[in-house]
Amino acid sequence: MSDKPKVWLNNEIIDWEQAQVPVLSHGLSRGSGIFEAFGTHVVHGDVVTFRMDAHMKRMAQTLKLLEMEIAYSSDEIKQAVARICEVNRIERSIIKVMGYWGEEAIINLVLRSPLDIAIFTIPDSPELGLDNDVPITACLSRWNKPDPGAVPVMAKACANYLPGYLVRKDANDRGYDLGLTLDAAGNVAEGSIESVYIVKDGVLKTPPLGNILASVTRDSILAASKAGGLPVEETTLEKEDLFTADEIFSCHTGIKVIPIAKFEDKELPAPGPVTREVSMMMKKILAGEDERFSGWLEKLYSL
Repeated sequence: MSDKPKVWLNNEIIDWEQAQVPVLSHGLSRGSGIFEAFGTHVVHGDVVTFRMDAHMKRMAQTLKLLEMEIAYSSDEIKQAVARICEVNRIERSIIKVMGYWGEEAIINLVLRSPLDIAIFTIPDSPELGLDNDVPITACLSRWNKPDPGAVPVMAKACANYLPGYLVRKDANDRGYDLGLTLDAAGNVAEGSIESVYIVKDGVLKTPPLGNILASVTRDSILAASKAGGLPVEETTLEKEDLFTADEIFSCHTGIKVIPIAKFEDKELPAPGPVTREVSMMMKKILAGEDERFSGWLEKLYSL
């Protein structure tokens, strides 16, 4: 970014370059950071967030799972998001709320102090590629999703994304855009940062919670699809279901529906009819054109 936005850090607004931590900070050297990421959109001349309340609830759940504390309430963080977005005059963007221990931890593994909180506004760019729903290719990764008995996979923890790095690298090295993982029991889990849906005989299916992140985008697609009359199932998927699916798509914060045109050697319609319908529903919601989900859009400021 040429003109880097300001950053909200522990109730102060600072330059982007000042948002730094020591190399031996606990968050970096111990990998103990947490975060939330959600989008801002422009709707009828207002800059709004998408389901910020749901993201704040998930952040509270992450803190509970990891037995961490912060010095700010969810409402205070939401107010800080609105403040820094208006300061930066942000429009379409990703908001990243980081929680971390900035203090050095050479020996101490367990810290008792509240986490530092930083809020970044990251404007859309060709590199970020928000809303770019060009069809992609996917494969079955050689890496599995970590066992929830070893690490709380429902937590939005930075350390949980090291396996995601391996999954993405494995896929890219093999010539694919996306790798999909299996869980410890051998059932379909998710991608590096993506939830996965398949369509079979007109039914939209996605793995249940328990072994995957509780994705807000995944939940939004479930709710919107049910409201739109599409048959939806949260159900265990075996890897064979990926190979026999009529359609497959992934989703994440930045791109709500990403059609998958090829899974391993199998060509797929991208988007297929159900994927196209889901994509259109989500675009209408984000444009403020579906009153049933107007509560998902929270105004930050007017342009």
